[in-house]
Amino acid sequence: MIRCVIIDDEPLARELLADYLASFPDFELVGAFQDGFEGFKGISELKPELVFLDIEMPKINGFELLELLDEPPKVIFTTAYDTYAIRAFEQQAIDYLLKPFSRDRLRQALEKVSREMHEPYGLAAGLRAIGEERATRDYLQRVVVKAGNNIHILPIDAIAYFSAEGDYVKIVCEGKGYLKLGTMGYFEKVLNPNEFTRIHRSYLVNVSMISKIEPFQKENFLVYLKEGTHLPVSKTGMGKLRKALRI
Repeated sequence: MIRCVIIDDEPLARELLADYLASFPDFELVGAFQDGFEGFKGISELKPELVFLDIEMPKINGFELLELLDEPPKVIFTTAYDTYAIRAFEQQAIDYLLKPFSRDRLRQALEKVSREMHEPYGLAAGLRAIGEERATRDYLQRVVVKAGNNIHILPIDAIAYFSAEGDYVKIVCEGKGYLKLGTMGYFEKVLNPNEFTRIHRSYLVNVSMISKIEPFQKENFLVYLKEGTHLPVSKTGMGKLRKALRI
């Protein structure tokens, strides 16, 4: 039996999917939740192997929910919007079901789940690879981080900078630092390059937060941020910064 949960803010969508799943004895529905926060708690407590996940929900969306999980289960996205498909496969989704979908379409998705559990580099992996090559994502507008039992939603324009901290990235926002598992390369890719610049291999800075730039040692500089921090700028980083600031 493959344990699964549904996370969707539409009651009728949850009920219909639960009804469909009753036709597939190899899949056991162990929970259904109406928003991302409830879904996060449900996944943490129930430890399902598969999640049927809506994308546009109140509080936090489906993508943000996955970012909060240290070990996310396998995911099938269920949504009324086709614009998120490439990003969904980048998030390791097994399938992407457009509402309204039929019982037969669900069957196809569940067959993919069974195949992927035995063949992790099968069809879904191939689709993800294609998605990575063709991705044209929207830039992030906020970052969701978990600190203890608390979940913080950080608006992008309030973040001063990102810094590398081993396997984590430190996000400095309004004078506070938050750690999130990830890489600087990921954030450099998903943030608007006109707003955030990689000034150093260890720092990604919000250019609107810069108060001044000063020379520092040979071919290097320091940037001073409005909140008082100063950060090193490499030669390559200065070239990117000049381009972003048009100087």
